[in-house]
Amino acid sequence: MEIALSAMETLRGAAPAKLNLFLHVVGRRADGYHLLQSVFRLLDWGDEVILRARDDGRIRRTSELVGVPEAEDLVVRAGRALQQASKCRLGADLSVIKRLPMGGGLGGGSSDAATTLLGLNRLWGLGYSRRELVEIGLSLGADVPFFLFGQDAFVEGVGELMQPVSLAPAWYVIVFPNVSVPTAEIFSARELTRNTQLIKIADFALNATRNDLEAVACNRFPEIKGAISWLGRYHPARMTGSGACVFAEVPSESEAKKIVGACPSSWKAWCARSSGFHPLHDWVSDDQL
Repeated sequence: MEIALSAMETLRGAAPAKLNLFLHVVGRRADGYHLLQSVFRLLDWGDEVILRARDDGRIRRTSELVGVPEAEDLVVRAGRALQQASKCRLGADLSVIKRLPMGGGLGGGSSDAATTLLGLNRLWGLGYSRRELVEIGLSLGADVPFFLFGQDAFVEGVGELMQPVSLAPAWYVIVFPNVSVPTAEIFSARELTRNTQLIKIADFALNATRNDLEAVACNRFPEIKGAISWLGRYHPARMTGSGACVFAEVPSESEAKKIVGACPSSWKAWCARSSGFHPLHDWVSDDQL
């Protein structure tokens, strides 16, 4: 997606989706946060955030998000967190063009928040580094630092430890079985595996990994199990994140579109290509994370 800087102090920025190629729960901290290992992969498809500067210091949401009050919206929280950290006196109107399903495990809200931080850092002329934005982003959600990191990564800890990985380009089919999965419910499940053995980047392979949240989510939401079974008829399929979306890697765009066209009418499906880097990666200076 093209990113355009227009007149009148307005920015438009892409907020891409991500896939968890695998997701292992390897422990739990004393404060209750789960320790994870995963490979996060960026896609060339997602939401878009429009930011317009205000001179009165107000942070406002100018688009609706059904079921999410303005004060709880991650883009508003991101704007206010950056404003508080920087002591900036400027404000912003924030609008999101939503394409990613809520509760889909594609990181939509976190990606929107990261793009808001990147955009306001630029719009307000703050000059924050990537490291500084990641520190703010971690307070908003475990996936936000990844989108600020801005490239495919091997992720550990609670989402704050990232190492870049180089992956071959690929096409994916993503299926949303029209259920919204509350992440907290899946992570709090008593039956969730929380002691998967640690692996190294060199050990990563789809056939030697899994999504530890998948069994829990499928038990609570049979639609996810059905989507995995249907997509798995074409290529090996897996749930991303805490669900509800499932995905499969496919050999070509043409095959991806063919599978999308065959998707049951009660679900939604898309095809997307890997991107490797966040489209706004160059909007912030690099430093050692």
